[in-house]
Amino acid sequence: MIFKAVRDGRPYPEHGLSSRDWASVAPRTVRLGDLVTTKRTLALDHLLDEDSSFAGDLFPHAVHWRGETYLEDGLHRALRAALHGRNTIHVRVLDLDALNFGVTPPAAPQPSTAP
Repeated sequence: MIFKAVRDGRPYPEHGLSSRDWASVAPRTVRLGDLVTTKRTLALDHLLDEDSSFAGDLFPHAVHWRGETYLEDGLHRALRAALHGRNTIHVRVLDLDALNFGVTPPAAPQPSTAP
């Protein structure tokens, strides 16, 4: 299996990052086998196109949330890497776990009413 799992949709909360925001996230090496895809389908013409990322970021985007790393954008680049025999890829990873994103803070302690 190339990826850890294949999903249809994003299980994590909306992060609101724009293309410009993603550019500030440094790419890092990620094993393809550690990624969970958020898309079940792929346009074959994108996979075969040598310049498929000319209009966007050179690096795929992933979101780390609740211990899993979800491939949000760049499925065709990741699959192309796998077809070339590579098992790692450089990915921009937004770590929502480190940001405590989508985590409800604990309730404030209630004052004691004991006499």
